[in-house]
Amino acid sequence: MRQITLNVNSALDGVDLTAGVAASLAEAGILCNMVALYHHDHIFVPAGLADRALHLLETLQRESARAMRKC
Repeated sequence: MRQITLNVNSALDGVDLTAGVAASLAEAGILCNMVALYHHDHIFVPAGLADRALHLLETLQRESARAMRKC
């Protein structure tokens, strides 16, 4: 397994970020284990899929930033 850290402040009782990330990875065929913390979240993915997962997460980040600028 490889660890990917999301450096975001997320509420421990909030599920939107965790669920959205996990769902996006699952849709791409990448299973993951999520660990949600206060100042950052960790995603553990199979080592052989880590580069693909990171690329997907970077793409999601860019798309999210574009969507926020349009609001």
